[in-house]
Amino acid sequence: MIRSYQKKFNKDANPFRIREGGIADAKLSAGYRLRWTEEGILGQREAEAPGDKVGRNISAHKLFWLAFFLVGGFALLFGKTAYLQTRQGGYYEGLANANRIRERVIAADRGVVYDQRRQILAYNTPVFYLQIIPADVAHYSDKEHLQDVIKIIGETLGGTVEQDIDYVLVRNETKTLESYQPQIIADDIEHDAALRLQLLFEGIPGLSIEVQSRRHYVLPALSLAHVLGYTGTITQAEHDALGTSYSLNDTLGKTGLEKQWETELRGVNGKRYVEVNALGQAERVISLQPSRDGYDLTLSLDAGLQQEMETELRAELATLHLKRAAAIALDPRNGDILALVSLPSFDSNDFSGGIDPAIYQKLITDENQPLFNRAIAGSFAVGSAFKPIVAAAALQEGVITPNTTLNSAGGIRVNEWFFPDWKAGGHGITNVRSALAWSVNTFFYTIGGGYQDFSGLGVQKITDYARLFGLGASLGIDLPNEASGFLPSKDWKEQAKGERWYIGDTYNISIGQGDIIATPLQVAAYTAFFANGGTLYRPHVVRELLNSNGSSARVITPEVIRHDFIDSQNISTVRAGMRDCVTYGSCRALSAISIPVAGKTGTAQWSSVKDTHAWFTGFAPYDDPQIVITVLIEEGGEGSAAAVPVAKRVLEWYFSRQ
Repeated sequence: MIRSYQKKFNKDANPFRIREGGIADAKLSAGYRLRWTEEGILGQREAEAPGDKVGRNISAHKLFWLAFFLVGGFALLFGKTAYLQTRQGGYYEGLANANRIRERVIAADRGVVYDQRRQILAYNTPVFYLQIIPADVAHYSDKEHLQDVIKIIGETLGGTVEQDIDYVLVRNETKTLESYQPQIIADDIEHDAALRLQLLFEGIPGLSIEVQSRRHYVLPALSLAHVLGYTGTITQAEHDALGTSYSLNDTLGKTGLEKQWETELRGVNGKRYVEVNALGQAERVISLQPSRDGYDLTLSLDAGLQQEMETELRAELATLHLKRAAAIALDPRNGDILALVSLPSFDSNDFSGGIDPAIYQKLITDENQPLFNRAIAGSFAVGSAFKPIVAAAALQEGVITPNTTLNSAGGIRVNEWFFPDWKAGGHGITNVRSALAWSVNTFFYTIGGGYQDFSGLGVQKITDYARLFGLGASLGIDLPNEASGFLPSKDWKEQAKGERWYIGDTYNISIGQGDIIATPLQVAAYTAFFANGGTLYRPHVVRELLNSNGSSARVITPEVIRHDFIDSQNISTVRAGMRDCVTYGSCRALSAISIPVAGKTGTAQWSSVKDTHAWFTGFAPYDDPQIVITVLIEEGGEGSAAAVPVAKRVLEWYFSRQ
């Protein structure tokens, strides 16, 4: 039982008189009461027996828990302090610095793009934009005036600008590092509106009108958009991948040269560190890191040739009531791309600064895919334009000689299967040159797959040589999204289709049919191999990088992929066959040109219900090749009827200008 004790005093006694006899040997009587503070901590306890010492006994159990809580509390406090300093010290240091020191980006000028004749194709124009720094705006004390200003901004710029500002301010009510970063609310503001707003913002921290560059494209041919590409505002995913070298307000190349050469074109932004006051107003510049402008690009493209090639393609498409085509011109001496056309196309300027949703929806829903660069990213059945590769392989492997002759009687039969020539009754006795000139299927069936006692190349050697000529893999042009085409094999067919490889499959790829597909760029590249006498160059669009003052920073040297895998005499035989195609064969419409031309037509079956693709690929002049031209008209029918006329008109224009 717990008892309560009280001291008993004599009412008559003098309380101030020193008394004796009540205390002996530092002993107290049992009449001691805990003070309320002690009781609050230790609780009540039994009275001590007479003779106990002055003080209180605290049990070891209570001391342990008291020590535990004290030590634990200090440990938590120390741990939190250590965490804030080690793990989040940088964040809070940055927050403190952001409140006092601001980093201002000095934007580098993006490089200008020129064609080979120094005609400007892409440059920068200044535009005004509305910028807000949420943390600074929050310092403004006159909230009612601020709301009036925001309302005027919305009325001036229209759209959702007023709501966008409110959203940014609410989202950044809590002071974070992001709240100190400039955020773009609206851009492409007209000059008069920009001046009115700048005057309106006087005395309001965090609201300003700034100037930045926007890309503008000069497109004498709309198809240049596929080559140049366009720039656009960086996405969150792109920003996360690229890191701190970009801000969420930056633009970057999205497609074409703008994307492929982003690092060189962009340059390096500078930085200016400014000390600001409590209202975010600049007081003094602490340090300055100058920017370095991006490199200008000089292209191998000839804008005039690009325009002429596009014009002729459009005219042919209009005649045929078609929409899709591609054409490439390149220099066989070094791999320079002189023109690269893909139709239909689009306007790069529509994307610069943000594309109108209605325009974008129209582009992506168009069945003809105007955003698709079919010249380098499209893979198509090649048809007879593939035959020069088979001829070169057969000559190199000794399957035939220049004098080998075979009889074309209209086709060959294997059991119940018949593989026809395109000409009823055949072409009679043919050698490799006349077979190339007239595109004789029977000749290539035989040298490719063999027939009766004649042993052909076989599928493995055909595809092995096709790879040497650059098929089945991307060539590495300095543009994004190049396709690799496809070369079939026995194993692939068994795995993909669950069927064995038949002799008919070999016959089909011998004439560029079946499952073999290639890009127009690949066809142009291997045509250049025959034109220049045995070198496969890597195609390229950029010829030189220039400093902002116009001096040369870097010259792009021609790059050889491979060479000398076909003997020179065998190349000469194939070249002669391509020349015969013009002088008396399926390309003879080109014989009217004053410059000697060599080439090969192609009529490629790719669908059982749609028309064939029309191809032509060739080079000129025959004795000193300066240009390779490859034309593809999707569903254009016969190559000699649809593609050759385009090549003829372009070559006439090209050499008349020279």
